[in-house]
Parts: sequence; structure tokens; C-alpha cells
Amino acid sequence: MPGKSHAGPLPPLSDEERALAERLRRHVFTLAKSERNTDLETPVRYIEGAFAAHGLTSKLQTFESGGRNVNNVEVSPPDPAAIVVGAHYDTVPGSPGADDNASAVAALIELAGLLRKERLPIRFVAFANEELPYHMGPEMGSWVSARRSREQAEPLRGMISLEMLGCYRDEPGSQRYPPPLNLIYPNRGNFIAFVGDVGARALVHQAIASFRRNARFPSEGVAAPAFVPRIHGHRHRVQPKSALPQGQRHGRHARLRAHGARHPCTGGSPARPGCRESLISPTVGSIYSQRTQGSYLTD
Repeated sequence: MPGKSHAGPLPPLSDEERALAERLRRHVFTLAKSERNTDLETPVRYIEGAFAAHGLTSKLQTFESGGRNVNNVEVSPPDPAAIVVGAHYDTVPGSPGADDNASAVAALIELAGLLRKERLPIRFVAFANEELPYHMGPEMGSWVSARRSREQAEPLRGMISLEMLGCYRDEPGSQRYPPPLNLIYPNRGNFIAFVGDVGARALVHQAIASFRRNARFPSEGVAAPAFVPRIHGHRHRVQPKSALPQGQRHGRHARLRAHGARHPCTGGSPARPGCRESLISPTVGSIYSQRTQGSYLTD
């Protein structure tokens, strides 16, 4: 991977970053007050209100699922979008989903707010129906969104999926991987990861290079074959190939997943030790600092 990951103590937060951290914490606590599977209307109303608080107008993409109407919540640029940045807001049964995936929805909201005046060709989407029983099926919210993009021949060039950004651990053994990645990457869950398959290699390299130029926070990256476990799993394949616009299935429409370290607090309560905004805040701030780099918008 290009560039060098940050090593050593993390810099103290500025006043602006502390305010950002507090907003992120508030989003996570509010969203994780209850499960988000049978009741999807409550999180939709919250996400709409959070976008509105940043002066953003969101729209609902409503579709039928399981005999009811559910919604993707999206903020679109005035001109055609070239990049989709998304995060799912639903949860698995039995979990409030603080890390999976309220943390990433919080990051999505704040990224959209920070970039509001930049007029970049980015669509921000909070997706419904990522978890079971909908994942990788036609009622998956990201599948519905991608199918519409194909039907409208949108000139999309990349998708960044935000996933599980709320966990941070410095203890040895707090990070685990499937083989053979366990032989390569660190065993501490204290970094942001940029993950894609080989078709997204250029986007992964561009994104992590820009992150490392602008961020003093540990980062790791991998662009691996799809057969490697979790490289091409349902959380990554948020934009199915079959739904992409014609001519954008090979290379030009790359899919990148940015996520935090995995460890036992995944999906747990936001008050659980190790689940905190220390990872989300630098992630949001660092991606925002890349806004003038253009690294996501090149072939």
C-alpha cells in the first residue's frame, strides 16, 4: 500500500474535532437505543433530521420489502453523482448495532455535513436491509439503489461503503483475521482499514494514500482476490455488479469498504468498553481533509 501508516501517540483533538466527536457520540447513542430491524421508521426520521441539521435536503428512496415499505435515505448532488458513499442503518436481531452500523451512519451524516459546501459529485446514502434475511438479495437497500443507477445510466465511478467504525483497541490480540491475512497485518485493533477486491485496487491505493498524507492515525489496506474470506462478503458487495450501469462493471466502478478494527465489542452497546468515537472522529476528519485531493475521482 502506498504511503506509511501513522505510528506512535495520537495527536490531541482540536476544539473543532472535540465538537465533531460529541456529535458522532450523540448520533451513535441515539441510533443504538434500540434495534433497527422491525422498526425502520424511527432511524429514518433521525437520519433525515440529522441531515437537515446540517442544512441538507434528503430524499427517500422507498421500496417494498417483506410486505411493507422501507426507505433508503439519500442526499444527492445537484449534478449527476460520480461517487456513492453509503452505510447501512439496520441491525441484526438482538443487537442495538452501536458499532454495526450506527458508527458508520454517524460518520456518513458528518461527512455529508462537512462537505455540504464543496459541491462534489457525491451521493450520501443510508441503506436499509443490509442484514439478514435481505443481504445479497433484491430487497437489499444498496441493491435497490444500484439497480436504479443502472436503469438511469448514471455515470458512477466508485462506491465507498462505511462499515463498523466505532471500535478501537490497543491491546495485543484485539484484532483477528482470516488466513492468510493474519500473517501480514497487525494484531491490535487500533486502525482504519481500506478493503477492496482486485478490481478496486486503484481506488484502494488512491484512498489510503490520501488518508495517510492527511491523517495522523493508523491505517491498513488490502486489495485481494474475492475468494479471500470477507473480501467479497455481503458487507462489501453493497453495489452488486449486475445492477451497475453498462460499461462500468470492470475497473471504472470500483467498490471500496472503509471499516474499523474487528473485536469482541462489535455490534454492542455504545457504552461498552472499547466502543468509542476515537476511531470515527479521525476517520471523518481525515476523509474530509481529502476533499480537494480528487483521489476518489480518477480512473
